Amino acid sequence: MSEGAPSEPARADDLRTTEVDLGGLVNVLATHLYSTPLVALRELVQNAHDSHTRRFLEDPDGALADGSRPVIRVRADGARRTVSIEDTGAGLTEPEIHAYLATVGTGYTRMLRELTGNQELIGAFGLGFLSAFSVADEVTVTTTSHREPHLGHRYRSRGGEQYRVEPVPARPRPGTVVELALKPEHGHLADEHALREVLGRYCVLLPIPVHVGDDEQPVNAVPVPWRQSPPGDPYEARMGFATAFGRRFEPLTAFPVHPVEGATDAVGLLWVQDGGTYGSSDNRDLAVYLRGMLLAEDARDLLPSWAGFIGGVVESNRLTPTASREDLQRDDHYRALQRALADAIVDGLYETARLRPAAWRRILARHGQDLLGAALCDERLFTLLADDVPVPTSQGDLTAGALRAAGGGAVHVALGSGGGFEEMLYRAMRVPIARGDRYAVLPFLRRYAQLRGCRLVELGSEHGDRALFRDPERPLPAEEAAWLAGALADRGEQLVPARFDPPGLPLVLVPDREAELKARIEDDQADARIPSAALRLARAFTARTDGEVRARLYLNLDCPAVRDLLAAYRAGHTGSATAAGLLRSLKVIMAAAGSAGSAGSSGGDLTAALAGVGTAVSALTAAVPAGLPDVPDSPGTLPDGP
Repeated sequence: MSEGAPSEPARADDLRTTEVDLGGLVNVLATHLYSTPLVALRELVQNAHDSHTRRFLEDPDGALADGSRPVIRVRADGARRTVSIEDTGAGLTEPEIHAYLATVGTGYTRMLRELTGNQELIGAFGLGFLSAFSVADEVTVTTTSHREPHLGHRYRSRGGEQYRVEPVPARPRPGTVVELALKPEHGHLADEHALREVLGRYCVLLPIPVHVGDDEQPVNAVPVPWRQSPPGDPYEARMGFATAFGRRFEPLTAFPVHPVEGATDAVGLLWVQDGGTYGSSDNRDLAVYLRGMLLAEDARDLLPSWAGFIGGVVESNRLTPTASREDLQRDDHYRALQRALADAIVDGLYETARLRPAAWRRILARHGQDLLGAALCDERLFTLLADDVPVPTSQGDLTAGALRAAGGGAVHVALGSGGGFEEMLYRAMRVPIARGDRYAVLPFLRRYAQLRGCRLVELGSEHGDRALFRDPERPLPAEEAAWLAGALADRGEQLVPARFDPPGLPLVLVPDREAELKARIEDDQADARIPSAALRLARAFTARTDGEVRARLYLNLDCPAVRDLLAAYRAGHTGSATAAGLLRSLKVIMAAAGSAGSAGSSGGDLTAALAGVGTAVSALTAAVPAGLPDVPDSPGTLPDGP
């Protein structure tokens, strides 16, 4: 084409090559691919592991003839701000340095695994070595290949975009040393104590010993109970591993994870943690290892949402990592492992309940409320827990069976958050009330009552209250009912003549919990506090009540004091109004004591009620005939009369 001639228009089928900004790509991959610089240590130790595996695959006779066991050693030099990772594996030839070490996205390990089918090789994407530049200003690799044991090569690069390779004397044995000249902001990694902490977790399942500094004891010396059969009790071996690995919480029991034919190859260990309750925090703690190397530190989503008390470790060769190998792809293998882990937890809890009663009692005491919710999510768990799991009640933690026995065949549960004034009735009756406001208590007891065929009394609902307060033998005349309502009830309270035990209790004020909820959600600020979906559901639930009756005042017609009050009113006794005022004051005082001023309690004025008691006493004592002797200040007999 001559200079200045117009160019021909591009044809639709012309293929173009995508331009790559190598510097920008290296910066993104090295600096932004990984969530933490610690991943660089994982990737380089993993490369060292794969180098040993490669040596045994390519030259098994030579590897065995070498005469020494494979080892990975990581050293730190705080003064020079360097970290080095040394292996005695396959090493690299100069062409391999150019083809694999210095080519982004080309992984010899992946190719070798595909050719041999060996699942011990970890690498997959050809990106691991690049992670070194996320923490290091300069990376130096000194290597001798088992194929050319008389030659040595040194790779050196700053930033990863350009590099140089030069010959050096061969190492005494085949293998590689990777040295990182750390960036100032990552200088803290050049500390052997920090390296032991990090590598002890990353490498705990690697079969090749990993040493830090001159330590004789490798950081991955903890026996792995599902890989070997250590001497002694297998359960003690599981507990020892859980204690060493868990760190955050003491394990209460530990149980294995087994492969499921046709579903997942995962093996490992799960344990019940002595952690906080699910109501306050989600302590699910699962680490996932892929071919022996830590892949996901926090894979809690593999555990059921109800298992907030479970920790564990699993390893698998079938899970698919993301490019950074810090997370897992949500594919069929992932979902199969989720199902397998849920089954393993249920099976493990069954095993604990059957074989280890002391541990089972500790689990129930520590995680009873968590297990209430867990039982609702799995029918097998409900069957296991129905009669064992403790339920919080007004008399402490009791099993549902104990609640049923104490309630005469019925299970009683309060719907209010503060216990409410109705608890006073139950204390008098010596019947425990389950705390329906606590996590999962109410739905658990509903399911229990259905399963066991017993009656559930939900105190605070109109239906539940009718089961407690029996109708009178004869209805009160309208005039007497109106007088009692005016004398005893405050605004928003409905007087309900009834009969209930104990007969010494004259009245009980029971807040209407549905009206209470309606008032809360119709508050002007409700839309800001409550998610819209929950708000719609709550409003649909409370649509059946108009909210006018905030509480029901049950008047005990079996109470002698109430009977005397009605007899005085019928006889036109002048003291009936005073006696009614005394009962009204008693109602307010008892309501304040029972509910501590919680929302939905009586609107009575406590100060006025206390004053009313004094007024009533004064009015009643004013009728004492003159000339009767005063009551003495100290115990004794009244003085003789005239």
